[in-house]
Amino acid sequence: MFLLPAALWVLGFTVFPLIYGLRLSLFNVKIGSPDEFVGLGNFLHFFKDPYAHNSAIITIIFVVAGVTIEMILGMMFALLFNRPMPGRGVLRTLMTMPLFATPIAVGFLFFTIFYEEGGLINGILHIKIPWLSNPYWALVSIVIVDIWQWTPFCFLVFLAALQGIPDDYYDAASIETKNQWLVFRYITFPVIQPTVILVLLLRITEAFKVFDIPYTLTTGGPGTATQVLTMFAYRVGFRFFNFGYSSAISFILFIIVMVIIMTLFKRIRQTYQ
Repeated sequence: MFLLPAALWVLGFTVFPLIYGLRLSLFNVKIGSPDEFVGLGNFLHFFKDPYAHNSAIITIIFVVAGVTIEMILGMMFALLFNRPMPGRGVLRTLMTMPLFATPIAVGFLFFTIFYEEGGLINGILHIKIPWLSNPYWALVSIVIVDIWQWTPFCFLVFLAALQGIPDDYYDAASIETKNQWLVFRYITFPVIQPTVILVLLLRITEAFKVFDIPYTLTTGGPGTATQVLTMFAYRVGFRFFNFGYSSAISFILFIIVMVIIMTLFKRIRQTYQ
């Protein structure tokens, strides 16, 4: 009886939407017309739809570029602020501040920063980069915003992992070598490798689900240059009212993320074994 409220909550807000979404993906569901069972037709349509292919490519570019840079920068800042320095506590606090910003607000904030005529970046540097009107620069813009907001997360977790390494390891290593790269490669990184893989897993999962930043910053444009899969599913469902195909897109994204998660969990188990 004590567990019943939590079980009902999970059933109502997790299990039921999942099952209902799967049911929708097997039907041609449009407002004003009866549901038509199409089986795997919506899933097969995804692999034939050029707009879906474009959104998938954009999503992969966004995830690979953003997560890679976030992991590298997060590790660099963690290694830097793990050393004694004046004002280290204040600097650590400042590094984590972007984490507390609302993604929708961040999108509108960077809309003013990337504004081409008189925006902060173009105005200060006296340049005229078409941040939001050029397909290439628009994709770069949403990657930059994602890096700005989520690098502090990687930094925070990596810093906690670094502080958990016993000083004895480094004392023993100092007898053999003074090369910091060798110390990082053979001592620091192997010890925190499970944490690195866990952060990678969390960031990939969240990056694949990104919606708010491209929605507020570029609305998927110019054209479809920044239309990630989540936004494509949203438009198919709530602009064109094809809820069956929209659900199929969401489940394909779910399957992709699950395959990545299982692969990384397998890597974590191998590390501990």
